[in-house]
Amino acid sequence: MGPYEVLAYWTKNFPGDGWDVLTLSRDGGLVRGAKGLAIDAQASYATMPDLEVLIYPGGQGTRAHLVDESQLEWVRRQREHVAIMTSVCTGALVYAAAGLLQDRPATTHWASLGRLRELDSSIDVREGERFVDDGDVVTAAGVSAGIDMALHLVDRLAGTARAREVKRGIEYEPAPPV
Repeated sequence: MGPYEVLAYWTKNFPGDGWDVLTLSRDGGLVRGAKGLAIDAQASYATMPDLEVLIYPGGQGTRAHLVDESQLEWVRRQREHVAIMTSVCTGALVYAAAGLLQDRPATTHWASLGRLRELDSSIDVREGERFVDDGDVVTAAGVSAGIDMALHLVDRLAGTARAREVKRGIEYEPAPPV
């Protein structure tokens, strides 16, 4: 949800930048996360528009995707037309299983770094990095790192001044209490 909030704030408050954000799922409609949050996907794979950026989320639901050949093939097809493929958390594992991270630097949630290595030993696994930008593929570590990655995307796509406006707008000034 963190990256969605960043990008939704940007696109809603700065429509002149020419970007939109939408949610999608295989069949469209309601998707329930592992912790109970339900999201009503606006599009299905069949009805989605052409994308310029795809953010593949993480979470427990991605585990089944690692062995779902139709899902992995869908990811590979997206790589053919989507300019920037991004992931948050264990979404990077799906990209690895689909072969998108071969010989690239990448990161994922700290607890899944070993699994990322197991999926493809050619990946330059970056421990301790919030996100890794390798041009057309950007991977982020856990949930809050996804916010950092999304702000980085705003910076790439609309400039540093805009990213700072979005950061201020969502009051993202990390200062953890512990």
